[in-house]
Amino acid sequence: MSTQEKKSIDSDEDEFYECEASPKKGNHSRQHSRNSSLPKAGYNSHRTRLPVKMFSRSEFSVWSILKQCIGKELSKITMPIVFNEPLSFLQRITEYMEYSDLLTKANESPDPTSRMEYVAAFAVSALSSNHERLAKPFNPLLGETYELVRPGVRLTAEQVSHHPPVSAFHAESENYSFCGSIHPKMKFWGKSVEITPKGNVILHLKKWNETYTWSNVVCSIHNIIIGKMWIEHYGKMDIKCIQTGWETILNFHSCGWRSHRQHEVDGYVLSEDKEKMKYFIGRWIDNLYSYDVTANMDNIKYEDALQNQLPNQRLLWSANKRSDQSHEVNKYSSFFLIFN
Repeated sequence: MSTQEKKSIDSDEDEFYECEASPKKGNHSRQHSRNSSLPKAGYNSHRTRLPVKMFSRSEFSVWSILKQCIGKELSKITMPIVFNEPLSFLQRITEYMEYSDLLTKANESPDPTSRMEYVAAFAVSALSSNHERLAKPFNPLLGETYELVRPGVRLTAEQVSHHPPVSAFHAESENYSFCGSIHPKMKFWGKSVEITPKGNVILHLKKWNETYTWSNVVCSIHNIIIGKMWIEHYGKMDIKCIQTGWETILNFHSCGWRSHRQHEVDGYVLSEDKEKMKYFIGRWIDNLYSYDVTANMDNIKYEDALQNQLPNQRLLWSANKRSDQSHEVNKYSSFFLIFN
Protein backbone atom coordinates (compact mmCIF):
# COMPACT_ATOMS: atom_id res chain seq x y z
CA MET A 1 0.00 0.00 0.00
CA SER A 2 1.44 3.43 -0.98
CA THR A 3 1.97 6.24 1.50
CA GLN A 4 -0.66 8.34 -0.31
CA GLU A 5 -3.28 5.54 -0.09
CA LYS A 6 -2.57 4.97 3.62
CA LYS A 7 -2.87 8.69 4.29
CA SER A 8 -6.21 8.74 2.49
CA ILE A 9 -7.53 5.81 4.58
CA ASP A 10 -6.32 7.39 7.83
CA SER A 11 -8.01 10.61 6.82
CA ASP A 12 -11.30 8.80 6.13
CA GLU A 13 -11.12 7.01 9.51
CA ASP A 14 -10.42 10.30 11.32
CA GLU A 15 -13.38 11.87 9.58
CA PHE A 16 -15.62 8.91 10.58
CA TYR A 17 -14.66 9.08 14.26
CA GLU A 18 -14.97 12.84 14.29
CA CYS A 19 -18.51 12.50 13.01
CA GLU A 20 -19.28 9.93 15.70
CA ALA A 21 -17.76 11.98 18.52
CA SER A 22 -18.84 15.45 17.40
CA PRO A 23 -22.06 15.42 15.38
CA LYS A 24 -23.37 18.58 13.88
CA LYS A 25 -25.16 20.77 16.33
CA GLY A 26 -28.50 20.61 14.58
CA ASN A 27 -28.48 16.80 14.24
CA HIS A 28 -27.36 16.37 17.85
CA SER A 29 -30.24 18.52 19.05
CA ARG A 30 -32.80 16.48 17.09
CA GLN A 31 -31.27 13.18 18.32
CA HIS A 32 -31.33 14.35 21.93
CA SER A 33 -34.91 15.51 21.61
CA ARG A 34 -35.97 12.16 20.13
CA ASN A 35 -34.20 10.05 22.79
CA SER A 36 -35.23 12.16 25.77
CA SER A 37 -38.85 10.98 25.39
CA LEU A 38 -37.88 7.28 25.68
CA PRO A 39 -37.60 5.40 28.96
CA LYS A 40 -34.28 3.84 29.87
CA ALA A 41 -35.33 0.47 28.41
CA GLY A 42 -35.39 2.07 24.96
CA TYR A 43 -39.07 1.62 24.10
CA ASN A 44 -42.41 3.19 24.89
CA SER A 45 -44.51 0.02 24.66
CA HIS A 46 -44.47 -3.54 23.37
CA ARG A 47 -45.92 -4.29 19.97
CA THR A 48 -49.26 -6.09 19.84
CA ARG A 49 -49.38 -6.96 16.13
CA LEU A 50 -47.04 -8.20 13.42
CA PRO A 51 -46.75 -6.19 10.20
CA VAL A 52 -47.01 -9.18 7.81
CA LYS A 53 -49.39 -12.15 7.69
CA MET A 54 -48.07 -15.70 7.57
CA PHE A 55 -47.27 -17.34 4.22
CA SER A 56 -49.98 -19.58 2.75
CA ARG A 57 -49.02 -23.27 2.57
CA SER A 58 -52.13 -24.39 0.68
CA GLU A 59 -50.26 -24.89 -2.60
CA PHE A 60 -47.56 -27.10 -1.07
CA SER A 61 -47.85 -30.81 -0.34
CA VAL A 62 -46.35 -32.05 2.92
CA TRP A 63 -46.71 -35.64 1.70
CA SER A 64 -44.47 -35.01 -1.32
CA ILE A 65 -41.64 -34.27 1.12
CA LEU A 66 -42.36 -36.69 3.95
CA LYS A 67 -43.19 -39.85 1.99
CA GLN A 68 -39.47 -40.65 1.85
CA CYS A 69 -38.95 -40.01 5.56
CA ILE A 70 -41.14 -42.65 7.23
CA GLY A 71 -39.44 -43.84 10.42
CA LYS A 72 -36.51 -41.45 9.99
CA GLU A 73 -35.14 -38.73 12.28
CA LEU A 74 -36.53 -35.49 10.78
CA SER A 75 -33.84 -33.23 12.25
CA LYS A 76 -31.50 -34.65 9.57
CA ILE A 77 -33.94 -34.00 6.70
CA THR A 78 -33.87 -30.72 4.79
CA MET A 79 -37.42 -29.35 4.68
CA PRO A 80 -38.74 -26.60 2.36
CA ILE A 81 -38.75 -23.24 4.10
CA VAL A 82 -42.49 -22.88 3.54
CA PHE A 83 -43.07 -25.36 6.38
CA ASN A 84 -41.14 -23.22 8.89
CA GLU A 85 -42.43 -20.43 11.07
CA PRO A 86 -40.27 -17.27 11.16
CA LEU A 87 -38.50 -17.88 14.46
CA SER A 88 -35.84 -20.17 15.86
CA PHE A 89 -36.21 -23.00 18.35
CA LEU A 90 -34.50 -20.79 20.94
CA GLN A 91 -37.41 -18.38 20.75
CA ARG A 92 -39.87 -21.27 21.14
CA ILE A 93 -38.05 -22.26 24.33
CA THR A 94 -38.33 -18.69 25.60
CA GLU A 95 -42.13 -18.98 25.46
CA TYR A 96 -41.77 -21.13 28.59
CA MET A 97 -41.75 -17.89 30.56
CA GLU A 98 -45.19 -16.57 29.59
CA TYR A 99 -46.60 -17.67 32.95
CA SER A 100 -43.48 -17.16 35.06
CA ASP A 101 -45.63 -15.45 37.71
CA LEU A 102 -46.60 -18.98 38.81
CA LEU A 103 -42.99 -19.56 39.88
CA THR A 104 -43.05 -16.38 41.94
CA LYS A 105 -46.24 -17.58 43.64
CA ALA A 106 -44.60 -20.95 44.31
CA ASN A 107 -41.61 -19.27 45.96
CA GLU A 108 -43.89 -17.16 48.15
CA SER A 109 -46.06 -20.10 49.31
CA PRO A 110 -45.30 -21.35 52.85
CA ASP A 111 -47.11 -24.67 52.29
CA PRO A 112 -45.23 -27.44 50.39
CA THR A 113 -48.49 -28.67 48.84
CA SER A 114 -49.23 -25.22 47.46
CA ARG A 115 -45.68 -24.92 46.10
CA MET A 116 -46.12 -28.21 44.25
CA GLU A 117 -49.46 -27.02 42.88
CA TYR A 118 -47.94 -23.89 41.35
CA VAL A 119 -44.90 -25.74 39.98
CA ALA A 120 -47.23 -28.29 38.34
CA ALA A 121 -49.34 -25.48 36.91
CA PHE A 122 -46.23 -23.86 35.45
CA ALA A 123 -45.11 -27.15 33.87
CA VAL A 124 -48.51 -27.52 32.19
CA SER A 125 -48.73 -23.86 31.16
CA ALA A 126 -45.37 -24.10 29.38
CA LEU A 127 -47.00 -26.38 26.78
CA SER A 128 -50.01 -24.17 26.06
CA SER A 129 -48.22 -22.06 23.44
CA ASN A 130 -47.93 -25.20 21.26
CA HIS A 131 -51.69 -25.36 20.69
CA GLU A 132 -52.39 -25.09 16.92
CA ARG A 133 -48.73 -24.23 16.28
CA LEU A 134 -48.18 -26.60 13.34
CA ALA A 135 -45.15 -25.01 11.67
CA LYS A 136 -41.56 -26.01 12.43
CA PRO A 137 -39.17 -23.47 13.99
CA PHE A 138 -35.77 -22.97 12.38
CA ASN A 139 -32.82 -24.91 13.76
CA PRO A 140 -30.49 -22.42 15.50
CA LEU A 141 -26.89 -22.08 14.38
CA LEU A 142 -24.22 -23.50 16.68
CA GLY A 143 -23.43 -20.80 19.24
CA GLU A 144 -26.55 -18.78 18.42
CA THR A 145 -28.09 -17.08 21.46
CA TYR A 146 -31.37 -15.41 22.33
CA GLU A 147 -32.17 -13.28 25.36
CA LEU A 148 -35.49 -12.32 26.91
CA VAL A 149 -35.70 -9.60 29.56
CA ARG A 150 -39.02 -9.14 31.32
CA PRO A 151 -39.91 -7.43 34.61
CA GLY A 152 -38.29 -9.53 37.30
CA VAL A 153 -36.70 -12.21 35.08
CA ARG A 154 -34.00 -12.58 32.45
CA LEU A 155 -33.62 -15.67 30.23
CA THR A 156 -30.71 -16.56 27.96
CA ALA A 157 -30.83 -19.47 25.51
CA GLU A 158 -28.00 -20.89 23.40
CA GLN A 159 -27.54 -23.60 20.79
CA VAL A 160 -24.79 -25.70 22.37
CA SER A 161 -24.68 -28.58 19.86
CA HIS A 162 -25.46 -28.86 16.17
CA HIS A 163 -25.39 -32.65 15.63
CA PRO A 164 -27.35 -33.70 17.57
CA PRO A 165 -29.20 -30.37 17.98
CA VAL A 166 -29.21 -29.39 21.65
CA SER A 167 -30.52 -26.09 23.05
CA ALA A 168 -29.79 -24.89 26.59
CA PHE A 169 -31.36 -22.06 28.56
CA HIS A 170 -31.07 -20.33 31.92
CA ALA A 171 -33.58 -17.94 33.52
CA GLU A 172 -32.77 -15.93 36.63
CA SER A 173 -35.06 -14.09 39.04
CA GLU A 174 -34.78 -12.90 42.62
CA ASN A 175 -37.29 -15.63 43.49
CA TYR A 176 -36.06 -18.57 41.43
CA SER A 177 -33.68 -19.90 38.81
CA PHE A 178 -34.86 -22.07 35.94
CA CYS A 179 -32.63 -23.91 33.48
CA GLY A 180 -32.40 -26.95 31.26
CA SER A 181 -31.41 -28.44 27.93
CA ILE A 182 -33.61 -29.87 25.19
CA HIS A 183 -32.73 -32.29 22.42
CA PRO A 184 -35.88 -32.63 20.26
CA LYS A 185 -36.18 -35.97 18.46
CA MET A 186 -38.63 -35.90 15.54
CA LYS A 187 -39.93 -38.91 13.63
CA PHE A 188 -42.52 -39.35 10.90
CA TRP A 189 -44.83 -42.36 11.22
CA GLY A 190 -46.89 -42.13 8.05
CA LYS A 191 -49.89 -40.20 9.38
CA SER A 192 -48.27 -38.23 12.17
CA VAL A 193 -45.06 -36.55 13.26
CA GLU A 194 -43.84 -37.35 16.79
CA ILE A 195 -41.58 -34.97 18.71
CA THR A 196 -39.87 -36.29 21.84
CA PRO A 197 -38.15 -33.50 23.84
CA LYS A 198 -35.19 -35.31 25.37
CA GLY A 199 -33.63 -33.55 28.34
CA ASN A 200 -34.56 -32.28 31.81
CA VAL A 201 -35.53 -28.88 33.16
CA ILE A 202 -34.51 -27.75 36.65
CA LEU A 203 -36.27 -25.21 38.86
CA HIS A 204 -34.79 -23.82 42.08
CA LEU A 205 -36.95 -21.88 44.54
CA LYS A 206 -34.55 -19.61 46.38
CA LYS A 207 -36.61 -18.86 49.50
CA TRP A 208 -36.95 -22.56 50.36
CA ASN A 209 -33.75 -23.86 48.77
CA GLU A 210 -35.81 -26.46 46.92
CA THR A 211 -34.95 -27.94 43.53
CA TYR A 212 -37.59 -29.40 41.22
CA THR A 213 -36.90 -31.38 38.07
CA TRP A 214 -39.00 -32.86 35.28
CA SER A 215 -39.05 -33.78 31.58
CA ASN A 216 -41.63 -32.72 29.02
CA VAL A 217 -44.04 -35.18 27.44
CA VAL A 218 -44.31 -36.33 23.83
CA CYS A 219 -45.87 -34.02 21.24
CA SER A 220 -47.62 -35.44 18.17
CA ILE A 221 -48.99 -33.71 15.06
CA HIS A 222 -51.76 -35.71 13.36
CA ASN A 223 -53.30 -35.81 9.87
CA ILE A 224 -50.09 -34.92 8.09
CA ILE A 225 -51.26 -36.43 4.79
CA ILE A 226 -54.99 -35.74 4.67
CA GLY A 227 -57.52 -33.91 6.83
CA LYS A 228 -57.11 -31.03 9.24
CA MET A 229 -53.83 -31.20 11.16
CA TRP A 230 -54.02 -31.03 14.95
CA ILE A 231 -51.57 -31.33 17.81
CA GLU A 232 -51.61 -33.17 21.14
CA HIS A 233 -49.34 -33.88 24.10
CA TYR A 234 -49.47 -37.26 25.78
CA GLY A 235 -47.58 -39.29 28.34
CA LYS A 236 -46.62 -39.05 32.02
CA MET A 237 -44.83 -36.07 33.54
CA ASP A 238 -43.07 -36.72 36.85
CA ILE A 239 -42.13 -33.60 38.85
CA LYS A 240 -39.82 -34.28 41.80
CA CYS A 241 -38.53 -32.08 44.62
CA ILE A 242 -35.06 -33.37 45.43
CA GLN A 243 -34.84 -31.95 48.98
CA THR A 244 -38.30 -32.88 50.34
CA GLY A 245 -39.10 -36.03 48.37
CA TRP A 246 -42.47 -34.62 47.32
CA GLU A 247 -43.65 -35.58 43.86
CA THR A 248 -46.31 -34.71 41.32
CA ILE A 249 -47.59 -37.16 38.70
CA LEU A 250 -49.39 -35.63 35.71
CA ASN A 251 -51.03 -37.74 33.01
CA PHE A 252 -51.51 -36.12 29.61
CA HIS A 253 -54.22 -38.11 27.85
CA SER A 254 -54.01 -39.14 24.23
CA CYS A 255 -57.15 -38.74 22.15
CA GLY A 256 -57.57 -42.15 20.48
CA TRP A 257 -60.46 -43.61 18.51
CA ARG A 258 -62.51 -44.28 21.65
CA SER A 259 -61.28 -41.42 23.81
CA HIS A 260 -63.08 -38.11 24.28
CA ARG A 261 -60.44 -36.61 26.57
CA GLN A 262 -58.58 -34.53 24.02
CA HIS A 263 -55.99 -32.22 25.62
CA GLU A 264 -56.96 -33.32 29.15
CA VAL A 265 -54.52 -33.55 32.06
CA ASP A 266 -55.03 -35.09 35.48
CA GLY A 267 -52.79 -36.17 38.33
CA TYR A 268 -51.96 -35.81 41.99
CA VAL A 269 -49.41 -34.56 44.53
CA LEU A 270 -47.58 -37.12 46.69
CA SER A 271 -45.92 -36.26 50.01
CA GLU A 272 -42.61 -37.77 51.11
CA ASP A 273 -44.69 -40.61 52.66
CA LYS A 274 -46.38 -41.23 49.29
CA GLU A 275 -49.68 -39.90 50.63
CA LYS A 276 -51.91 -38.17 48.06
CA MET A 277 -52.30 -34.52 49.07
CA LYS A 278 -54.11 -32.98 46.08
CA TYR A 279 -55.66 -33.99 42.77
CA PHE A 280 -55.36 -32.11 39.47
CA ILE A 281 -57.61 -31.85 36.45
CA GLY A 282 -57.58 -29.52 33.44
CA ARG A 283 -56.55 -29.12 29.83
CA TRP A 284 -53.06 -28.09 28.79
CA ILE A 285 -54.52 -25.65 26.27
CA ASP A 286 -56.82 -23.89 28.79
CA ASN A 287 -56.36 -24.28 32.54
CA LEU A 288 -55.46 -26.44 35.52
CA TYR A 289 -57.46 -26.99 38.71
CA SER A 290 -56.56 -28.65 42.01
CA TYR A 291 -59.03 -30.18 44.46
CA ASP A 292 -59.12 -32.20 47.67
CA VAL A 293 -58.39 -35.91 47.82
CA THR A 294 -61.75 -36.63 49.45
CA ALA A 295 -63.16 -37.14 45.97
CA ASN A 296 -62.82 -40.32 43.90
CA MET A 297 -60.58 -39.26 41.03
CA ASP A 298 -61.81 -42.11 38.81
CA ASN A 299 -65.28 -40.57 38.62
CA ILE A 300 -64.19 -36.98 38.13
CA LYS A 301 -64.73 -35.28 34.77
CA TYR A 302 -63.23 -32.08 33.43
CA GLU A 303 -66.73 -30.64 33.10
CA ASP A 304 -67.12 -30.97 36.89
CA ALA A 305 -64.34 -28.44 37.37
CA LEU A 306 -65.91 -26.04 34.88
CA GLN A 307 -69.15 -26.21 36.89
CA ASN A 308 -67.29 -25.71 40.19
CA GLN A 309 -68.44 -29.07 41.55
CA LEU A 310 -65.13 -30.37 42.94
CA PRO A 311 -64.34 -30.26 46.69
CA ASN A 312 -62.36 -27.12 47.54
CA GLN A 313 -61.30 -26.73 43.94
CA ARG A 314 -58.85 -23.98 43.03
CA LEU A 315 -57.99 -22.54 39.63
CA LEU A 316 -54.20 -22.57 39.52
CA TRP A 317 -53.67 -21.38 35.97
CA SER A 318 -55.72 -20.11 33.05
CA ALA A 319 -54.34 -19.47 29.56
CA ASN A 320 -54.17 -15.89 28.32
CA LYS A 321 -56.40 -14.95 25.44
CA ARG A 322 -54.56 -14.91 22.13
CA SER A 323 -54.33 -11.86 19.91
CA ASP A 324 -57.15 -11.24 17.44
CA GLN A 325 -54.40 -11.45 14.79
CA SER A 326 -53.33 -14.92 15.95
CA HIS A 327 -55.00 -16.80 13.06
CA GLU A 328 -53.00 -14.69 10.59
CA VAL A 329 -49.58 -15.15 12.22
CA ASN A 330 -49.00 -18.87 12.91
CA LYS A 331 -51.28 -18.90 16.00
CA TYR A 332 -48.78 -16.88 18.01
CA SER A 333 -49.68 -15.94 21.57
CA SER A 334 -49.88 -12.30 22.65
CA PHE A 335 -46.75 -12.97 24.73
CA PHE A 336 -44.76 -13.98 21.67
CA LEU A 337 -45.74 -10.86 19.73
CA ILE A 338 -43.44 -8.77 21.94
CA PHE A 339 -40.39 -10.81 20.87
CA ASN A 340 -37.86 -9.45 18.39
